[in-house]
Amino acid sequence: MELYDVMQTTFSAREFTADPLPDETLFKILDRARFAPSGGNRQGWRVIVVRDPKTREGLAAATVPAAKRYAAQVAVGESPWNTIVPTKVDAATIARTPAPPRLIEPVLKAPVVLVICVDLKVVASMDSELERVGVISGASIYPFAWNVLLAARHEGFAGTITTLATAQEPALQKLLGLPPHVAVAAVMPLGRPVKAITRLTRKPVAEFAMLERWGGAPLGA
Repeated sequence: MELYDVMQTTFSAREFTADPLPDETLFKILDRARFAPSGGNRQGWRVIVVRDPKTREGLAAATVPAAKRYAAQVAVGESPWNTIVPTKVDAATIARTPAPPRLIEPVLKAPVVLVICVDLKVVASMDSELERVGVISGASIYPFAWNVLLAARHEGFAGTITTLATAQEPALQKLLGLPPHVAVAAVMPLGRPVKAITRLTRKPVAEFAMLERWGGAPLGA
């Protein structure tokens, strides 16, 4: 496929056929994805390939608490898990809110699940002393994660970057034997999608690109 075609048709897949994703194809996907950029070219990504049902169940269980909060916040019109506007949803409401199956089932049903981790010893976090949530560390891991999805699309497979389970990182560390300096960046179910979406909807450039400063004139074609 042409590069732009891959970029414009790589969607978030959560439903998969029963077709396997062979290790040979997965190796090819990761072999291409490894050319992603990272801070200092330190390549701190580590990938745990999960097929075992028991481990999948552990990943699904770790996803449930954050999924319940996500659903509870959506139900009252909030932007879930954002760090600027505190949630007004109380713990009791979150506890009785069902976790949406679409957020849990892909981890259980996909042919393979990748747990994408990053070694924090080799990540430069220039915003670590600012009074806001850190985002810079992600520059050394999420380009790799996206490359995995682009390569999967090229091979006829698909998946999605899920992060709900990361809220339970201690449980993931125990489940997967992770050392303390390794953070979980994404849990990525992968497989052959039931339906391939080829017309994605996104905001036009003029809605997010502005000239010279915040609130400047929109960038035009």
